[in-house]
Amino acid sequence: MPLPRRGRGSRLAGSRVASTSLPRARARSPRRAGRGTQLLSHAQRLTRRRHSSEQVTPEPEQQADFRSEKWLQERAGGDARDSRQALLAGMGSRHRFFSQEEVVIPCASDNDSGSVDLQLSNLDDIKKGESSIEFTDLDIPDIPELPLESLTDNFRHLAYEGPLSEASVQRLIQSIQEVIGGHPLKGELEKLTFLQSLSSLSQNIPYDETTDTFILSHIEDIVHILNDLVQEEPLRSLFSPVRQEVFVTIANLSYHNVHLLFGSEDRADLFQLITRSMITLPPLKTLTQLQEITPSGPYDTECLYRQTFQAFCEMLQILVVKDPHLENLDTIFQHLDPWLQSPKDHERKRATASMAQVLKCLSKHLCLKPPLRFQRLGHLVAVMALLCGDPLQVVAEEAAEGTHYLLHITLRMKYVTHDKKNHQNLRKALKKCRDFLELYNIKQFYRYPFKIAQVFEVFLNSEELCQFVMTTLDGLKNLRHPYTQQAAGELLMTLVKNAESRFEKVPEIMGIICARLSIISQPRVRQQVISTVSLFISRPKYTDIVLSHLLCHPIPYDRYLTELWRTLEAELPSTTWILWRLLRKLQKCHMVPTQEKMAYVAVAATCALYEVFMGNRLRAAMLRLFPQLLMTLLIQIHHSIGLTMSDVNIPSGLYTTEQEVSTEVTPLCFAIQATKSLLLRTLCWQEFHIMEKNKGWTLLEEKDHHLQGISLLANALLERNQLLAHKVMYLLVPFLNRGNDKHKLTSAGFFVEVRPDVHCFSMTLFGAAIKSVKHTDKKGVENQVLDSLVPLLLYSQDENDAIAEESRRVLTICAHFLKWKLPQEVYCRDPLYIRPTEAGKICRFFGIKCRGKINILAQTLMYSKNTKLPIRRAAVLFVGLLSKYMDQNELSIKGTDWIQNDLREMLHDPEPSLRIIVSQALFRVQKAMAEPEPEPSVCWLRKLMGCLPT
Repeated sequence: MPLPRRGRGSRLAGSRVASTSLPRARARSPRRAGRGTQLLSHAQRLTRRRHSSEQVTPEPEQQADFRSEKWLQERAGGDARDSRQALLAGMGSRHRFFSQEEVVIPCASDNDSGSVDLQLSNLDDIKKGESSIEFTDLDIPDIPELPLESLTDNFRHLAYEGPLSEASVQRLIQSIQEVIGGHPLKGELEKLTFLQSLSSLSQNIPYDETTDTFILSHIEDIVHILNDLVQEEPLRSLFSPVRQEVFVTIANLSYHNVHLLFGSEDRADLFQLITRSMITLPPLKTLTQLQEITPSGPYDTECLYRQTFQAFCEMLQILVVKDPHLENLDTIFQHLDPWLQSPKDHERKRATASMAQVLKCLSKHLCLKPPLRFQRLGHLVAVMALLCGDPLQVVAEEAAEGTHYLLHITLRMKYVTHDKKNHQNLRKALKKCRDFLELYNIKQFYRYPFKIAQVFEVFLNSEELCQFVMTTLDGLKNLRHPYTQQAAGELLMTLVKNAESRFEKVPEIMGIICARLSIISQPRVRQQVISTVSLFISRPKYTDIVLSHLLCHPIPYDRYLTELWRTLEAELPSTTWILWRLLRKLQKCHMVPTQEKMAYVAVAATCALYEVFMGNRLRAAMLRLFPQLLMTLLIQIHHSIGLTMSDVNIPSGLYTTEQEVSTEVTPLCFAIQATKSLLLRTLCWQEFHIMEKNKGWTLLEEKDHHLQGISLLANALLERNQLLAHKVMYLLVPFLNRGNDKHKLTSAGFFVEVRPDVHCFSMTLFGAAIKSVKHTDKKGVENQVLDSLVPLLLYSQDENDAIAEESRRVLTICAHFLKWKLPQEVYCRDPLYIRPTEAGKICRFFGIKCRGKINILAQTLMYSKNTKLPIRRAAVLFVGLLSKYMDQNELSIKGTDWIQNDLREMLHDPEPSLRIIVSQALFRVQKAMAEPEPEPSVCWLRKLMGCLPT
C-alpha cells in the first residue's frame, strides 16, 4: 500500500508543511560529525524556504564596488520585479522575471557583500590556515574583502522535527523496497508518494544506521528509478509536479551525503537527463498557452513551473554547499555548458541563472583545502564573458553576477595553489587586476567581455588561456546571434595582445580561425580575427607555425583566406620577417633533390605570395626583398613548366570529395601571376610593359623559349633599373654555386645579357663565385661551370674589348676549376671567323672535353639568335665546327634536322658574312651526318699509366 502523505498539504499553492522539510539536526551521529553547522543551516534554509507557506521578505542585495570601500546597495533584480512578488507569496524565495518568462531563483545568501579581495594580507590568512605558509612584505593597497556571513543566524526561527519513529521508518523502507523490487509506479500519485517517501526517509539518515545502510545499498536502483520517472515526463509540457519532486528528492539525499548525480556513469547520465528535462522546457508563455488548450488538472502551470525551476536551482546549490570542492563545479558546468551556449533564448536564460547561483553559492563556501582542481576554468570564464555581452539584458545581468563570483573563486583558488617561489609574480598579477578594476565603473565593468578578459588573463595559466581562446573561437560560429561573434572577436584580440606569449596551441587556434572565417557574418569581427592572425604571425616564435598551417589549405584560396592574406598587417621589421619566412618556404622546396611530384607547399606558398602582393600591405618588405622574390619566382616558373595539379603531391584529405581542382589551375599560372604582381607592386611598370610588348610572359611559359623570356626580363631590368639589376646579380652568386639545374639556367639567363659595364660586372661576379667554391662543394658546382663555358667562349668574341677580355679571364678560371688546360688559340684577339684554323682547334678541344657532359651544340645554337652580330657569327661558326663531335647515339636518334632548320632561317640574314658562315655550317652539319668523326683512340698503356692529358 502506498504511504499516505505524512502531514503534507496540497502542492497546488506551492506550500508544504514543516514536517516534510529537512530537519534541523539537534543531535548527529559520530560518523556524521565534523561537517560544521554553517553548511547544515544553508541546506536547511534552501529546502525550508521552498516548502514553507510563510512569506519571506526579500532583503536588499549588495553589489560590490571594486574601486573603493563603499558598498553599492542595489537589488539584483531591480525595482520592477517587486510588483510581481505577490504572485508567489507562498514560495518564499527571491524572484527574477525574464521579460515574459518568470524564473524563481533561490539565493545562497540575501546579504552578499560581493567584493573581490585583492588584499594579499587577507588572502594570506586564507592560505596560512590551509598550508601554514607564511609570506612577508605584502603591501599592496587595500581593496575591500568579501566577508562570509554566518547563514545560521538568519534562520534560527525555523523549527525542525526530530528523527522519525522506528515504525515510520519501516513503513517507508517497505514501500520503497516494493518499487525497487519491481512494483510499477502507475499514475502521478504513486510516483509522488514514492519520491516523498525517499525524501522523508532521508531525514532519518543522521539518526539511524538502518536507514543509512538501506539507502546506500540501493543507490543504483534509486538512480535507475529516478531516470525512468524523468524520462516518462513529457519534454514539451509541464502538467505534473513529478519532475519537481525528483529535484527535491535528489536535494534531500544529497544533503545527507547520498550522491545520486556524482560517482558513476549512470549517475552522470541522470544528471544530464534532469538538466535537459528542466532547461529544454518550452518558454513559460508557451507552457501557459498549452494549458489553455489542454487543461492540466488541478495545477496552475505558471506556479508549477516556478516551483519546478526553484527546486532545480536549490538542488544544484545543495550539491555545492554540501561538498564545496571545485571538482563538483567542474561537473555541474559540464552539464550546463551546452545550454549556456544555446541559441534558444529561454534555454540560455535558465542555464545562466542556474550557473550564476551555483557560482554565488560556491564563492561563499569554497573549500580551500588542496588539491584544488578545476579542469575547465578557462572554458567557464570564456563562456561567462561571452554571456555578459548577450543582447538579452536579463541574461547579461545573470552572467555578470556569475562572473563576479567566479572572479572571487579564481582569486582565492590561485592564491592557495600558487608556488611560493612565484609569490612576487602573484603580487604583480593582483596589482594589475586591481588597476584594471579601478579604471572602470563597476556597474559597467561586466558588460564588456574584453574588460573581463583583461582581468582574468592575469591569473590563468597557459592551459587555461588556451581553453579561453578555444571557447572564444567557438563563439565565432554562432550564426544566430551576431553579438556572440562580436564579443568573441573582442575577447580574442584582448587575449592575444595581452597574453600571446603564454599560448601553447597556436596551430589548433589557427585551424579554428580558418574554419570560422567563412561563417563570420560581421566584417568588423572578421577583421578582428584577421588582426589576431597578424599578431601571431608577426611574433617570430609563431611565424613558421602560422604559415605552415595557412599553407595547408586548398588552392586557389577561398575568398575568406584570400582576404586574410591580403589584409595581414604588421610593423615594418615584422613585415620583412613574415615575407622572408614565406619566401623561405618556397626556396626550401627548390633545394630538395628532384622528385617525381612538386611539393604542395611550393604551389601554396606561390599562391600566398600572389595574394600578399595583391593586398599590398607589405609593400615596404616587397621592395626590400625584391631580388630574392624575383629570382625565387622565376625559378618556380622554370620548375612549373608543363606541370598540372596532378603533378603536385597534394596531401591526402586536403580536398573534399565535393571539391575539384579546375583544369585551368596549374602551378605555372600561380607563379606567373605572382611575378606579374611583384613587378607592378614594386613600380616596375616599364619592365612589365616590355615583357607584355615582346610576349615575354609567353616565352617564360614555354620550355624551349624560357631562357629567352628570362633574358628579356633581365634586359628590361638592366635598361630601366640598374640598381635592382645589380642586386639580382649579387643574389645569383650563391645560386650558381649551390643551385640545381633550374637555378643554373635561370641565373645564366641574367648573366649573359646588354650593357658592357653590367656585363663585365656580372662575369666578374661569376668568376669570384667559382673561386669561392669550397672543395667539398666542387662536385655539385661542376655542371654549373660546364654550362657557363659556351656563353663565356662566345662573348670572348664580343666587339667590346673589355667584355671579350673579361670573358677570356673568367673562362680561364673555369678551366682551372675543371683542371683543364685551354689551348692557346682561346686567347687569340682576332675574330675567329677570320681564323678558321684556330677556331677548329678550339672547337675540337671543347667538343671532346664536353662530350657526354653537356649538350654543347644545342647551347651554342641558342646564341645564333643573339642580337649582337659578333655573337651570332661566332655561334654559327661553332655550330658547324662542333657538329663533327656530336654524340653518335644522339645523332642516330635525333638526326640533324633540328640544327639545319635553324641554320636555314639565317640564310636570309642581311649580313653577308653571316650568310656565308651559315652556308659553311650547313655543309659541315650535313657532312657530319654522312661521315661521323671516328672516336679518338689512345694507347692502352697510356690509359693504364694515367698519362692521358686532362
